[in-house]
Amino acid sequence: MKNSRKLLALTLTLALILVSSGSALAAFSPFAANQSNPVVSIVKKTSIAVVNIDVEKTEKRSFSPFPFDDDPLFKRFFGDSFKEFTRSVPMKGRGSGFIVTKDGQILTNNHVVEGMEKITVSVMLADGSKKTYSAKIIGSDPTYDLAVIKIEPDGTLPVLELGDSDAVEVGEFVVAIGNPYGFEQTVTAGVISAKNRSIHTQDVNFDDFLQTDAAINPGNSGGPLLNMDGKVVGINTAIIPYAQGLGFAIPVNKAKEIMNDLVSYGRVKRGWLGVSVRDINEQMAKVYGVEGTNGAMIGDVFKGDPADKAGIKPGDVVVELNGEKIKDANNFVQKVRTLAPNTVAKLVVVRKGKKLNFNVKLAERNSTGDGSVKETEEKKDEAPEISSGSEALKDFGISKTAQINDTIRRTYRLNSDVEGVIVTELDKNSPAAFEGELRAGDIIREVNAQEIKTLDDLTKAVKSDDAALVLMIEREGSTYFVMVSREEKK
Repeated sequence: MKNSRKLLALTLTLALILVSSGSALAAFSPFAANQSNPVVSIVKKTSIAVVNIDVEKTEKRSFSPFPFDDDPLFKRFFGDSFKEFTRSVPMKGRGSGFIVTKDGQILTNNHVVEGMEKITVSVMLADGSKKTYSAKIIGSDPTYDLAVIKIEPDGTLPVLELGDSDAVEVGEFVVAIGNPYGFEQTVTAGVISAKNRSIHTQDVNFDDFLQTDAAINPGNSGGPLLNMDGKVVGINTAIIPYAQGLGFAIPVNKAKEIMNDLVSYGRVKRGWLGVSVRDINEQMAKVYGVEGTNGAMIGDVFKGDPADKAGIKPGDVVVELNGEKIKDANNFVQKVRTLAPNTVAKLVVVRKGKKLNFNVKLAERNSTGDGSVKETEEKKDEAPEISSGSEALKDFGISKTAQINDTIRRTYRLNSDVEGVIVTELDKNSPAAFEGELRAGDIIREVNAQEIKTLDDLTKAVKSDDAALVLMIEREGSTYFVMVSREEKK
């Protein structure tokens, strides 16, 4: 009898726990228990403005007309001549998009339509049937991976309302609609997992993605990410294929910024400052008199461009743009990219500990310029024999430096007017040489923010108690900043 009572008490306790847990789960549910699922109404209202995009282009590919082209004897006599044979192969793909104007303008990803010869759009009609239209690209921007295409509809079309991606919060519920793997009008739901995600690959270089766990697959590209009001907050763009629940969408506010330019000019008109930039570390901040490591350090200043005309110099650290603080180099580049040509950019820079203000009237940036440093190929020439030189940087992995003379100019193919101090020999076992940050032929322009013109300048700039040095170097016309550390003596 006692065991029966204990069992009954335990059962009631578990029941209460389950009821309590159910109430707690209900409290965290996006939908109240007595309400219908709002995703259903969102899909009914918006899916009619989501379109499927089929694309096609023809590529030439090599083929062999011979059945034994892999045979070693065949290759001995014919070599690779069979590779001269080509044939045209149709390449097809699919993506998504959504209607943004009643006369047929559609927003999608640039990578969905770029280089395509034929674009076909399938539109869902009110009665559930489909109609297809030929489309043309009226504007594209590879930088943001966005494109606007246009169809010529018979009448007016339903459109999706663009929301405010800046107002989106992490944890907010969202809905994705698209054409994954050809499964048209597929609906998935999830939450905003994170904001301001960065992805840098060969094809994508973006620093402001919305991350979501709403299922996104190939074919979803260009489709809308909707909030619970049915407004577009993002354009589904990228996934990490080997993971689950890691999808990325371009914030719709970015699309708002550039759509007018895409429609009006076929491209985006962006302001151009004319500099390359990089992040700074603690050692650089100390050397150049910057508080903390926030900011973007100016590398190259391109001659004749706006920054050069305004007086900005290599080594300046931009800490503010138009009253907004600069976090790092990418943040600075993103902010400049939002500015239109001929606008005035108000910069606050730190130059060797002093704050300076500049008003720079921006030019128009070309289609490929992005203010980033581009690596150059290493020179193949062997270092010349130097009868005399300096070993002031020997403890930092730079075995020898020399004053630039005619012999060095010929060896390193320098212009006749190039002067200064050049690296001629590196300790191959040093970190600077091993990691490829320094090379023979690099011209040293500054050491710890001190200008270097002669070997005597170099000797004076290096102190016996320096544990590390920040070098400003010039390499094939570009400016780089390299930090070298004193090597421990064995």
